[in-house]
Amino acid sequence: MLIEFSVGNFRSFYTPMTLSLLASKLRERGALDHAPIISTIHRWPLLRSTGVLGPNASGKSNLIKALGYMRFLVLESATGFQLGESTRVERFALKKEARTQPAFFQIVFLDEEGVQYRYGFELDEKQIHSEWLYRTRKREARLFIREGQTFEISSRFAKEERGLEKLTRPNALFLSVLAQFNSPLGGRLLQWFRKNLGVVSGIDDERYLPFTLQRMSEDRSFHRKMVTLLKLADIGIRDVRIESLTVRDTSVPEDMQRFFEFLAQRDGMEVDEITLRRAKMAHTVFSRTSPVGEIEFDLTEESAGTQKFFALLGPVIDTLERGSVLAVDEFDARLHPMLTRELIRLFNSPETNPHNAQLIFATHDVSLLGEILLRRDQIWFTEKTRFGETELYSLAEIKERKDASFLKNYLLGRYGAVPYIGGLRAFVEQELQDATEKEVRPAEAA
Repeated sequence: MLIEFSVGNFRSFYTPMTLSLLASKLRERGALDHAPIISTIHRWPLLRSTGVLGPNASGKSNLIKALGYMRFLVLESATGFQLGESTRVERFALKKEARTQPAFFQIVFLDEEGVQYRYGFELDEKQIHSEWLYRTRKREARLFIREGQTFEISSRFAKEERGLEKLTRPNALFLSVLAQFNSPLGGRLLQWFRKNLGVVSGIDDERYLPFTLQRMSEDRSFHRKMVTLLKLADIGIRDVRIESLTVRDTSVPEDMQRFFEFLAQRDGMEVDEITLRRAKMAHTVFSRTSPVGEIEFDLTEESAGTQKFFALLGPVIDTLERGSVLAVDEFDARLHPMLTRELIRLFNSPETNPHNAQLIFATHDVSLLGEILLRRDQIWFTEKTRFGETELYSLAEIKERKDASFLKNYLLGRYGAVPYIGGLRAFVEQELQDATEKEVRPAEAA
């Protein structure tokens, strides 16, 4: 479970900002006072979901990208980078001082056994400047700290593990190296990032569609849950059939066959080892008002919103089953607002989320503020300063009554994080005036 995530000097973030999933002590209305809260073994109240709102280009997506980048670096830096290769970090570009300062990432989480870890690092494009790992059982204990290529490693590590710092390249994380060389602790924490932290984009569903199709093909229980939720969404789908194809299948276009042949040759595989999957969606056929049968449509023939909802359900169900963390950018893109609300309710409810999964989502849907759906501490805002920096803050930090109209007050600008678009109409009016004057001038000259 995620407790908090911090980022600084990355993309639009300069000053370090922290997203916390620790529930506040504020009293909320009705069921919101307790339902969206996880009571951990440490009796810390953690939130099941949190939403990040703000205008375009305010930094919502960059927050999700920062979490994804940290996950990427932990999983890939030891094996995916060569000596001297760039770390691919993107530091804040609008401040001169940022060019001489490292980017900052830190995460605090509970592993599957309920043990708390605080892990973080600072880096630039060439090297890791510092790295640290702390563990808390009864009190926080340092496991290792790193400054450049100088390491201080706790005696809690075995002797052979304490020698691995010599094999750690300047652009690689020590935690990743520990996992690479089968350190029990390093491997366990790497698996937390791999299996318990998912980051997806709501406008790039083709990336996780194969995952959804594979789970439906291999797991009957997963398939049943998918179909049930699709029916409840009232989008006309009665059933789903997953077809598994070989690359040589006659229905696979020739250009796609050549592409997979290239991939197989590059990776040293046989092309027949590659399995392709596609979804066939069953719809009811009617004669007048009576059902008389079914017809199947390929998923690609469904609406863009249906395709996104179908693809996203895979990671959502998987996260709920595992009790893991899912961060979604552009959560509401191409989805009806009622569907996004139902997905949020799946996470907020202890009945549908018995394993204490957590959802972090970035959205433009400000109407969420007008419903009794999110606590004040579940609502976060991003706003740009006049220097182009992203500020991140929670509605719980603003003095406000629990029964206030959050939507109304947000639209009035009382919480900030609203776009200023008043200049658009003035621009159009000026353009119309200029056009009118150009038409009048030739007539006057004549």
